[in-house]
Amino acid sequence: MSFSRRRGFTLVELLVVIAIIGVLVALLLPAIQAAREAARRISCANNIKQLGLAVNNHHDTLRFLPTAGNHWAWHMTFTTAGSPEMGAKQRGGWGYQILAYMEHENLWRGADQPNNMDKSIVAISTPVPTFHCPSRRSENLLPARRDWYRWPQNSGKTYPHAPTDYASSNTENNGAIIRSNFNGDGLAIKFRDVNDGISNTLLLGEKRLNPVRIGLYQGDDNEGYTCGWDHDVIRSTHPNRPPLPDDRRVSWGQHRFGSSHPNGFNTVYCDGSVHFITYGVDRFVFSYLGRRDDGQTFTIDP
Repeated sequence: MSFSRRRGFTLVELLVVIAIIGVLVALLLPAIQAAREAARRISCANNIKQLGLAVNNHHDTLRFLPTAGNHWAWHMTFTTAGSPEMGAKQRGGWGYQILAYMEHENLWRGADQPNNMDKSIVAISTPVPTFHCPSRRSENLLPARRDWYRWPQNSGKTYPHAPTDYASSNTENNGAIIRSNFNGDGLAIKFRDVNDGISNTLLLGEKRLNPVRIGLYQGDDNEGYTCGWDHDVIRSTHPNRPPLPDDRRVSWGQHRFGSSHPNGFNTVYCDGSVHFITYGVDRFVFSYLGRRDDGQTFTIDP
């Protein structure tokens, strides 16, 4: 009688194989993470491209740009007949004003809510995926809180807020999307007022935030994408506020552009072209890019 001997792995051999697999995984993981971030950055660029196109479609239809609203404490503004006000009469900001040009016309009109206040609240509290950078967060809502808006009146209701990761460029009200006056009787500007040229002027960009408080309320991430003039939806290109990445060591974004991407942030110019700007950009050149009529024109290459 003969016996066959089956030789298995010894413990040492098994540990060696596990160690080799661990080394391979350690080598591949950074490449996988880099590939995932590259995909998220492309998705983010597509988001801001869609926002830029919506602004351009707004201009093509109404012959003027959306405004930045007047004050964060305004609800969205509707006519007595229940239709959204246009231009400087609309106290809601640029994010609300372009909804009708990005396949969200029903939300812009109030989603069949029975009164103007509820129409405003449904816009404030409905997340729109295009306003979210996938490197920072998925589509989400900030926790429900009692209404703190005071104009035209306080609703007394409790509801969440839908945030945004993108802001318009406006330093001293000299960007392409300007602040309207309190009475709502001012004029919105047109592309012809962008004297430095629409291909040389920043329209929108990603905004810097404190990553620890994503999903919670922070000073420039509480009103949401619909709000009027506020650092939720506007950022500065002032030389003293150069763009920086998200930073847990600061309590808020400091009015700066920035992002959760490791090397820079996505922007869209007034002509609808998307540009990735690195954090090492010259702060004075970046300042000129954010103003519409300072007479300084530059091309920023990544």
